Amino acid sequence: MFLWASAVVFAVFFANVALGAFGGGGFLGDVGEMLVLFAASILFVMAILKQEADHKNKNGS
Repeated sequence: MFLWASAVVFAVFFANVALGAFGGGGFLGDVGEMLVLFAASILFVMAILKQEADHKNKNGS
């Protein structure tokens, strides 16, 4: 779930950057871009830590 959420939030960030690069003007400002990228990073780290914890519980170690 966290991995999908991270992908969605990163897609929002990418869409904003792509719109800005092609002259359409992004819909987020600098601070908004930073917060969206930060949220995507946090969600990704949460997903990886959850998968690691599940793997440890599955192996019993």
